[in-house]
Amino acid sequence: MSDIFSRSNILFMLDGLRLTLFLSVCTILLSLLFGTLFAVIRNYAHGPLMPLNKIVGAYIEFFRCTPNILWVFFFRFVIPGNVLGKEIFAFTLFTSAVMAEIIRGGLNGIHKGQYEAARSQGFNFVQMMCFIILPQTYKQIIPSVLSQMITVIKDTAYLKAVDIAELSRNTDIVMGKAVTAAEIMALFGFLAATYFIICFLLSVTVRTYQRRVTI
Repeated sequence: MSDIFSRSNILFMLDGLRLTLFLSVCTILLSLLFGTLFAVIRNYAHGPLMPLNKIVGAYIEFFRCTPNILWVFFFRFVIPGNVLGKEIFAFTLFTSAVMAEIIRGGLNGIHKGQYEAARSQGFNFVQMMCFIILPQTYKQIIPSVLSQMITVIKDTAYLKAVDIAELSRNTDIVMGKAVTAAEIMALFGFLAATYFIICFLLSVTVRTYQRRVTI
């Protein structure tokens, strides 16, 4: 057992964990950016901008109704370019559609009096969104964003199928050196415990924040 959990093997698996967290953070940050843009278009693009509204709406429904792993394979084997960059983009495309709906729900939760107050003070649309509406929206959606990050962290395990050196793939490589069932089970336990600890800490953060907001 000590051979499986040698210093080199543990460092190798932790390298995979670092990449998993890097992928997850990049995906969430990019998805927040694009999701905000898409949510604003969906909520406020009317009149001459209605075609843009329809295009964004179609994008959101398309990616929300297709599995993430489909895009992982598509960008890995069909689209040329840097493998890691492509997979971050694939995750961002999918997650941005989900994030757009989360942010849109937050926007719809802002009382219309906030809009009226902003207009009465002479704010234009961009100023109103940047200084009044979006800050309140982000505060409301923090639990949903953290919950989505949990999903992204778990979904990075899909990248094992396209040979990205994330946590699951690196653990599988170490597992190939195991010679007993006990060693294999121990590695499965290590993998499950690692995902559980990260996701559980995020879940606790969500619940703590929700209790604080309720109080």
